[in-house]
Amino acid sequence: MKHHSIARKLFIITSLIIIGLLSLVLVFESLFFESFYRHVKQHEQETAITKLTGQLEVMQADEQAIAYTIGSAMNEYDASIALLNEDYRIKQLDIYVIHLVSGEQTIKVIINEEGLRYGDLPVELLPGDKLVVDGIFMDQHNAVLHPVHFNPETVEPEIGLVRVQGTITSLLLPEQRSYNPMYQDMLISNVLADWKPWELTDIQSAQSMTMQWRDAWSGVQYIATLAKMSDIDSYVIMLSSLQPVDEAISILRKYVLVLFPFIVLIVIILAVVYSRYIARPLVKINAFAEKLAQLQFSATPPIQSKDEYGQLSQHLVTLSHNLEKALEEVTERNEQLQVEISKKIHLEELRKELVANIAHELKTPLAVLKGYAEGLQDGIASHKQEAYLAHIVRETDVMNELIMDLLELSKYEVNAITLKPAHFHIIRLVQDEVDALAIQLTDKNLHVKIDTTALSNLNVIGDRKRIKQVVVNVLSNAVRHAKAGSTLRITLTTLPLNKVEVRVYNEGDAIPVEHLQLIWEKFYRVEQARDRRSGGTGLGLTIARHILQLHESQFGAKNTEHGVEFYFTLKEGSANHDNEK
Repeated sequence: MKHHSIARKLFIITSLIIIGLLSLVLVFESLFFESFYRHVKQHEQETAITKLTGQLEVMQADEQAIAYTIGSAMNEYDASIALLNEDYRIKQLDIYVIHLVSGEQTIKVIINEEGLRYGDLPVELLPGDKLVVDGIFMDQHNAVLHPVHFNPETVEPEIGLVRVQGTITSLLLPEQRSYNPMYQDMLISNVLADWKPWELTDIQSAQSMTMQWRDAWSGVQYIATLAKMSDIDSYVIMLSSLQPVDEAISILRKYVLVLFPFIVLIVIILAVVYSRYIARPLVKINAFAEKLAQLQFSATPPIQSKDEYGQLSQHLVTLSHNLEKALEEVTERNEQLQVEISKKIHLEELRKELVANIAHELKTPLAVLKGYAEGLQDGIASHKQEAYLAHIVRETDVMNELIMDLLELSKYEVNAITLKPAHFHIIRLVQDEVDALAIQLTDKNLHVKIDTTALSNLNVIGDRKRIKQVVVNVLSNAVRHAKAGSTLRITLTTLPLNKVEVRVYNEGDAIPVEHLQLIWEKFYRVEQARDRRSGGTGLGLTIARHILQLHESQFGAKNTEHGVEFYFTLKEGSANHDNEK
């Protein structure tokens, strides 16, 4: 099972949450910031024009105060403002003015969008500063001047212009903003021309109305708000540019694209530090708990802090002490009980199995022995006595072999066998057992062919003693039922999943299909001809089955075209090991 540390999980979760939130903010900024800004801008402009109309209504017909209030509001709200009459025509007000004292005369310098560029206006003027203006007087008393040049560099004014020099007493000038305010002031007439007549009639019942308008020449969008003054039969219109937000959003997106990788890097670094800081105590406690699970008790807490980690650590130590003490008591009592129970169960089961099997399988050999013994007792001919004695010895060997197999089988059936797995040379083991059967092979004129060409590794893992018993039983069975003069084929191959397969083939009569699984049962014989007098006890394959099951082997028997083939698998061992004992 793949290990996933809590530090890694905290790092991934923290990074994903922060980066996800950051990405979400960026997406919302990209999708909704512009509309949000426009909504806020409209609300602020409607609030500002409501406040302005309230101020203007108090001033009644004081045009100078109205003009000053509108001019101050234009600078304050970064907007162009105009006062309209009942026919929605712009009232001419001297909004931007400079009052000069030249000698004994006060001159009013009126600044408007006609004939003057914004860049021509002086900057940072204050009351008390000296100012030189070339312009044209607009009245008979030479008190109102339309400026053309401020602080001219020429010695004499241009033809048709007069030069006025004086001290500023008061002034109101348009402030430099993100657009040309004087150009924007000229756009109010265009806005009123584009406003639908039926839309203007709605202002009679509403406090204010707002629309977005685009300048056809510059392509810049504006927001225009029209409000009606209740006490005066006039209207106020306010026009603000939306160009700053468009530029700001464009720059912000570029800025975010540049900044985002650095933010992600910082988030990852902080997440690594944070996750390790949080997970370090848990890792120590987990290691302590793992030892505790393996019954490795310790009296030293892994965490000495005074927080919840420290408390949990101390509780685990207490649990360790209590569990160790309880386990010692339980283990001691359980060992005593298990020993007693196991002995009784083992002895009882072994007794039952031995009694049943011996009673059944020794009946025939004992009958044979009795018959030969009675013949000797009756005084048979002397030339037959040696043959009778040989039969008695042979039957005694059969009974002895049967008893030994029964004892061995009883151990497997009560799980009294413990395997001792090791790496050993499988081909050498097979060859040794073939050599041990040389007499039986010679008696039946059998030949043995061992094929290992498909085996890449010669070692397997298993209990060598038990596997030897399997090989002996399978080979003995093959020799016993092989056709005289035929060839036994032993094939060793490598299978997927690190398995080695051993196949033993003998030429002879086939086993009926319905008997292929039953041959592994104890005392089972396919036919009468295959009885103990043919050389077997009927327990060899049963013992082999138990051994192979303990090795988690895949085994079986199948009929071929001319004989029978037995097979079983073992785990492939390391080529660097070869334990033959």
